[in-house]
Amino acid sequence: MQRRLFAAALAVLAGVMLAGPAQVQAQEKHFAYLTPGLDLPFWRYLAIGIADEAKKHNATVTDYDSHNDAATQLKNAQDAIARKVDGILISPTDSSTAPSVLSLAEKANIPVVIADIGTVSGNYVSFIISDNEKGAHDIGEALAAALKAHHWDQGPVGLVTISLARNNGKARTKGFRSAMNEHGIKEVALDQMQRYTADETFKYVQDMLTAHPDLHGIFVQTDTPTLGAVRAIQAAHRQDSVLLAAFDGVPEFIDLIRQGKIIGSGMQQPYLMGVRSAQAMFEHLAGKTPPKQVLVPIIVVTQENLDKVLPTIKQTVFANELKQ
Repeated sequence: MQRRLFAAALAVLAGVMLAGPAQVQAQEKHFAYLTPGLDLPFWRYLAIGIADEAKKHNATVTDYDSHNDAATQLKNAQDAIARKVDGILISPTDSSTAPSVLSLAEKANIPVVIADIGTVSGNYVSFIISDNEKGAHDIGEALAAALKAHHWDQGPVGLVTISLARNNGKARTKGFRSAMNEHGIKEVALDQMQRYTADETFKYVQDMLTAHPDLHGIFVQTDTPTLGAVRAIQAAHRQDSVLLAAFDGVPEFIDLIRQGKIIGSGMQQPYLMGVRSAQAMFEHLAGKTPPKQVLVPIIVVTQENLDKVLPTIKQTVFANELKQ
């Protein structure tokens, strides 16, 4: 009897030893990243940051594109949970749609890190966010200085904002308006993006320029749509009378800032935000308590400081995809 037990124990031990590599494989982590839309470079750069940090931990990430639709986002969350992911990182379509995803994840006992946008309620591990209000205020200051240099001291200006249902949209608008108020510059127009495309913003700016012949400044609150604003200003032959300020960044911004077609941009650092988001998730899974909120600074890029900050933003803003 003892011999049989001893033999069985040896067999179990041998099985464990043989199963070693498979056991390690089973312990590898897999995450889901739910993003509003990978057609916008900002979210793609953030996704690369998450994936690069995950690779350092021998983990993998699947990106789920919500196409700026709350119902698609919810379905993506359900699919990720059904696949038993080890964690969810989410950039919500807007702050009011995040709680439904957080609720599903909590019921499934899956930790969630929020990367930008924010939520109006719900439980999560950590929230990685840029200082949107200060960044928008600072780019507003740059626009105000440029307007004054052209003797357009009172503007007026118009805004093309991201959704004001997003907490970061509210913060950007508040920060920019604060700068305008401090300098006595009037606001005469505002449109909110719905599709986040260059063509959509082209139409908004085209209408602004028609409705307000005295418009001297425009602030567009995210990257690719700003390119539509550049086209609209050029199409209206108003490049000598309208100054354009931006937020975030795409590679085209570098030459546009050099040429003065954009006076500057408050650039978030999406790649760095992705890295910080993944780091918070790994800290949590290791039994640590990451900060409830991680604030990533915004770099205001203008003609004056472009060459100085370029080495930094190549990685932290453009995920090493900028070829300059």
